[in-house]
Amino acid sequence: MAVLHLSSLTADSPVHSSSSDEFAAFLDAELDSASDVDEVESGEAEGEEEVEDEDNDTGDGDGSIDSSRSKKRKIELIEGAVDPQSSVSRGEPAETSGASMALDVCTHPGVMGGMCIRCGQKVEDESGVAFGYIHKNLRLADDEVARLREKDLKNLLRHRKLILVLDLDHTLLNSTRLADISAEESYLKDQREVLPDALRSNLFKLDWIHMMTKLRPFVHTFLKEASSLFEMYIYTMGERPYALEMAKLLDPGGIYFHSRVIAQSDSTRRHQKGLDVVLGQESAVLILDDTEVVWGKHRENLILMDRYHFFTSSCRQFGLKCKSLSEQKSDENEAEGALASVLEVLQRIHRLFFDPERGDNIMERDVRQVLKTVRKEILKGCKIVFTGVIPIQCQPENHYYWKLAEKLGATFSTEVDESVTHVVSMNDKTEKSRQAVREKKFLVHPRWIEAANYLWRKPPEENFPVSS
Repeated sequence: MAVLHLSSLTADSPVHSSSSDEFAAFLDAELDSASDVDEVESGEAEGEEEVEDEDNDTGDGDGSIDSSRSKKRKIELIEGAVDPQSSVSRGEPAETSGASMALDVCTHPGVMGGMCIRCGQKVEDESGVAFGYIHKNLRLADDEVARLREKDLKNLLRHRKLILVLDLDHTLLNSTRLADISAEESYLKDQREVLPDALRSNLFKLDWIHMMTKLRPFVHTFLKEASSLFEMYIYTMGERPYALEMAKLLDPGGIYFHSRVIAQSDSTRRHQKGLDVVLGQESAVLILDDTEVVWGKHRENLILMDRYHFFTSSCRQFGLKCKSLSEQKSDENEAEGALASVLEVLQRIHRLFFDPERGDNIMERDVRQVLKTVRKEILKGCKIVFTGVIPIQCQPENHYYWKLAEKLGATFSTEVDESVTHVVSMNDKTEKSRQAVREKKFLVHPRWIEAANYLWRKPPEENFPVSS
């Protein structure tokens, strides 16, 4: 990978007037990772990129990035962008009339350390969006964010990549405080040498933060495979020190996430996650998270994950009255677990998005539409009758299970006629439940619909019997 040094940016510039270019290059480096290297090396100007031949130009993937050199480059560019000794950063007149005019008309695309990243003048305006995970003092104007997202989209599509935002807790891993480890799972602390290799290699006792973390089975394979298709972010409602520790466990080589680790303090709304702090177009972003409610504005981008409950404290947190995986001394099946299932879904969505047979403009494609299409195939061909599930006073089409089944492609009937395939009931004593049995229709519990939503396939009906 070519390293972009500060000297290469300033060589042909008037006295320190290149600070905006330097900082733009730094931001572009954050966005592009490996995907923009050829543009830097060939000296192509921004705006001359064409999203063509996307089927032939696949890129090398994030695994090929020299992260130590990337980090060195970022430090050099930050220091250059806010150099306190430069005439521009002090707000003094520059030596050229062109630079002076730039100061007069500067739109202040971003602020770092209270100073404009372009002209160096002090800026008190707090508008725009803070990107503290890139730099703790960085705030970008809405127009600059839009410019960077547009540029990022071109680079991503040219390398046949999309963006994947990953939650941590209960999605990729499960953590517990050491003080909350139950007596039945204390063997995890005291008898590590007797643990199976697969468990021991993915279990971490983090004394400095008083926690124990278990990585979800298949997570390393998942990240490796997903990284060839997506530029990946971590986004957690946990605090930054915790987020960074988890990123180290998941990505010890620093090849998947780099600085793209977003924590609770980076969100612009309390107790909510938002794509406003992700430097990527929403039309190219998929989200994996176990909690839907935190993504109020972006549910169309969300793939909801089945929660990973390894520790007892996790089961208690969600009111589950069952033994945890650790107490059962078992774990999710790697090949059939949630991450293996969702990887297949992601690969399918990626194939459909970049399908060479599509005749539309690739820049106008929207991954949310592809996600809807794939989701609607899950229960396609299923015609459902609900009985004893939807309260009488509720409009059926507004009920949770009706809306969920509809998203999954099912159709509905109010009577058990010949076309009906499934009767969904909480109780096998209703008249329609009995009719389903008589007419050999599938009689299933509503959890069958929820399982289909998590598994992204129609689950075996016999696993969801209806009891009295």
